[in-house]
Amino acid sequence: MKAATLGTVLPPLAALLVLVALWQASTDVFAIPDYILPSPLAIAEAVVANWPLLLKQSWATFVESMLGFGLGIVVGIPLAVLIACSPAAEKTFYPLLVASQSVPKVALAPIFVVWFGFGLLPKVLIAFSIAFFPVVVNTVVGLQRTPPDMIRLMRALGSSPLETFWRVRIPMASPFIFAGIKISSAFAVVGAIVGEFIAAEQGLGYLQLVANNNLQIPLLFACLLMLSVLGAVIYYLVVLVERLILPAPLRALQNGEPGQ
Repeated sequence: MKAATLGTVLPPLAALLVLVALWQASTDVFAIPDYILPSPLAIAEAVVANWPLLLKQSWATFVESMLGFGLGIVVGIPLAVLIACSPAAEKTFYPLLVASQSVPKVALAPIFVVWFGFGLLPKVLIAFSIAFFPVVVNTVVGLQRTPPDMIRLMRALGSSPLETFWRVRIPMASPFIFAGIKISSAFAVVGAIVGEFIAAEQGLGYLQLVANNNLQIPLLFACLLMLSVLGAVIYYLVVLVERLILPAPLRALQNGEPGQ
């Protein structure tokens, strides 16, 4: 493993280990009961004891999150292109998009349940409603920040607007697009859980409600742990795709580093 990778991984890992150790020590020293704050060992035991159930419910939440996340990308990027390339579309749609974010998504969940029932669709739509906005905003910003000199150069070389768009504007905007997709990946999980809290028969959110009603607090925290893992898996899948697609200079640009 490279030294740079170790330097990136070790500090947060060490901080996490210290936090878990302090948590365990606090529950032991102050004799905090599990129904108030379970210890890390109690949570680990709950994970081991309920592993098949947690895995099954995690898969349900993963499917809901990925469908909402994918729909957010499929809808968000073309809408952002339309807004960035058309001043009329920007004046028409962008204020509406911004205003729509003031509506709490929890308030939309019961409406989606009334419209679409208790199946998969409401959870996917709630995940989509939260996930697509970061994709739109970051893509618009990236497309609008294309260096004007590069566009003028392409025009001087006789390139068409479409060719300029694909060869210059999209590559230059790609770090911003992936930044929005990374944010969206976390929001999609949040949206899926919100939908499961309102109406669901499976998923980690549903399992949390069951555990809470039965006062199975270690299982409740085990669901939180699985949600953290699920969010991290989706996020790093996006990072992997980004590394496969984006060349190193563009990734360096996204990280604020000088190009090689």
